[in-house]
Amino acid sequence: MRWIWIDKFVEFESGRHAAAVKNVTLAEEHLHDHFPGFPIMPECLMIEAMAQTAGILVGEARGFREKVVLAKISKAVFFDYVRPGDTLRLDADIASISSEAASTTGKIRRADQPIAEIDLMFSHIDQNLAGKKFPE
Repeated sequence: MRWIWIDKFVEFESGRHAAAVKNVTLAEEHLHDHFPGFPIMPECLMIEAMAQTAGILVGEARGFREKVVLAKISKAVFFDYVRPGDTLRLDADIASISSEAASTTGKIRRADQPIAEIDLMFSHIDQNLAGKKFPE
């Protein structure tokens, strides 16, 4: 199963910045169990939404020539809960990029309220230094 945790891109500046929107709804099955009676979006899924936003930005910056994989969560700080009915804006910026890897900084907001700051590192596995072979 493939889950996409963003609904759409609202800004995209190649090689620099991307902004995406995620509408959180009670129709999302995971919210029924996390937590019963007080559903909130799990923080790990907010990290995944940022990884998808920033990962597409990084992949597009190099023409999707390499496979981009999340290598490290450098920072993940959360300031508030996210509940059904909330609309999140995910802003990702490329801090650095090379043939082997990239780092990004990200912020998640609900309207003007900060929800999270998430900095990520990605590896370009086709340019890996270990010489491992990966499937197409």
